[in-house]
Amino acid sequence: MKILVTGAAGFLGRQLIERLITCKGLTDKNGQQQAISQIIACDRVALEGISDPRVEVVCGDIADRHWLASIIDRQIDSIFHLAAIVSGQAEQDFELGMRINVDATRQLFELARAVGNCPKVVITSSVAVFGGALPQVVPDSQVWMPQSSYGTQKALNDLLLADYSRRGYIDGRSLRMPTIAVRPGKPNQAASSFVSGIIREPLQGIAAVCPVSPQTQLWLLSPEKAIENLILGHELDATALTQGRVINLPGLSVSVQQMLDSLRNIAGDNVANLVRLEPDQKIEKIVNSWPGDFEATYAKHLGFRGEQHIDNLINGFIKTLK
Repeated sequence: MKILVTGAAGFLGRQLIERLITCKGLTDKNGQQQAISQIIACDRVALEGISDPRVEVVCGDIADRHWLASIIDRQIDSIFHLAAIVSGQAEQDFELGMRINVDATRQLFELARAVGNCPKVVITSSVAVFGGALPQVVPDSQVWMPQSSYGTQKALNDLLLADYSRRGYIDGRSLRMPTIAVRPGKPNQAASSFVSGIIREPLQGIAAVCPVSPQTQLWLLSPEKAIENLILGHELDATALTQGRVINLPGLSVSVQQMLDSLRNIAGDNVANLVRLEPDQKIEKIVNSWPGDFEATYAKHLGFRGEQHIDNLINGFIKTLK
């Protein structure tokens, strides 16, 4: 089985590849388990630090159709499409967001269609597709109403994936991810970057800024559960997807204040006091348009799982520091 991972040098891409190389195999489009013979790790920068001989690192512009065609032509069995321009950057640079988040995704679907072997395709969507007047707990039937370019771009991808799957060109699954926390590394340009930052930086003795109100409600998922759910999404038989190809994943609904309280309880006052509140209207506008809680009934029925307590997310990150 040959697998393509886009965005391979990113946090989730690397984590996914590290998990895949430990797997005995994945199921193919016929439901038969196959050993993984090759993983093509695609990104604009090289994935480093993974020496498994099955991993082939390729670097290039995913929006370049000719370059992308040279990869898809290799009869890929499965695709994990994680490459994306993050929310804040997509809002600041409309053309770049459309080029990478929409145009490149459609090109990938088109090239998969041209190959003609109906590969499994797993993409990540976002709660940013929602907006407007929302119920306190969002049901799976909630109408999409994005309030940002990023949310609109993710909604377009969801619709494209569903239609390409309906027509039998790909066997797609779009996993609508909660905000992933706590991410290691450095802050990025996502509007949600502060969610990890207000935990990650203080635990390393660095001051952090929280740009939203402590009452802001967030929908979170740990990195570990995110990777588990990506693989589960791939492994689901298409016949199980009775309520559509786009799935709101389970998460943990917590306020920013609850996150800070948990940080204080776990790490103490000196650490928690490194977080200062500095409201940023642009970030607040984006983040407050996102739902803070979901029913995720469909996903739970399919076997997807989220974390049960904010302490688990914080303690999970602390383990990576040791």
